[in-house]
Formats: sequence, structure tokens, C-alpha cells
Amino acid sequence: MNNDILHNAPFIAAASSVFIAQFLKPFINAIFEHKFDWKLLHSTGSMPSSHTAGVIALVTSISLTYGVGSVYFAIAITFAMIVIHDAMGVRREAGKQAEVINEWSRLLSDIHREGEFTPENLKTMLGHSFSQVLGGALLGLIIGLITTGYFTSL
Repeated sequence: MNNDILHNAPFIAAASSVFIAQFLKPFINAIFEHKFDWKLLHSTGSMPSSHTAGVIALVTSISLTYGVGSVYFAIAITFAMIVIHDAMGVRREAGKQAEVINEWSRLLSDIHREGEFTPENLKTMLGHSFSQVLGGALLGLIIGLITTGYFTSL
């Protein structure tokens, strides 16, 4: 067994999925929102979820490499559940709260036109919708299967 990180199928699958998901975000946004935004290359939120793609690719590759009965799979699936729950739950709710705070900030700015109050918008695209997580999961599954298949054929 090669101990080189560049021959570690689970790592390559997870890292590749994250990078590919991030790369796809501006293009998918352009299709659905009719606006191309390069900032999405390094942004959280949007379609597909790179967090989900990465952990699903990791889980897929580990299940193919070590089996679903391995301790590695147990660790990876537990980690994936936490990451996906966070992406859809906690971070999404924080984004909704940021939208409300930003609206209050605009209202305060209108009230204090003298310039004493300068609003700083909070980032509202923190979490993911179910469809964004599903997109990330499908991407991660595909990349996990392809990457692990490639490394096991070497």
C-alpha cells in the first residue's frame, strides 16, 4: 500500500469534489440567476454545496476502499452527517438572520441620513438549500466513484 498522499483515493476524491463544486458555482449561478459572478469561486453557499460534495466523495471513496463495516467509514459518515446538517441548518439560519439585520441596517441608515450611521452588510449566503446539498451530494458521489475506480485500477 502506497502511503503517498497523491495516491490516497479518499483524499483526492474529497479535495477534487470541493474544487470542482467551487469552480461550477459561477456557471450554475449564471444559468439559474442569469448573472455570472466570479466571487462565487471562493464563496460559501450557492449551488452545488462544496461541503456536501467533499464529504460525500470522502464517504463514497472510503466505502469502496475499506468497506462500510470499517471504522474509517463510520468516522466519515458521522463527519458527513454533521457537515451536511450544519450546511442546511445552522449556517442557513445564520444567513436568514443576516438578511434581517441587513434590512434593519438599511432602515437605520434611512433614519440617520446625516451619515452618523454607516451600515455594513452581513453575508447572507452562508448555508445551503436542500437542492444545493443534493447537487453537492450527487457531485461528490460521482467524483468519489470515478476517483476510487481510477486509483484501484492502478
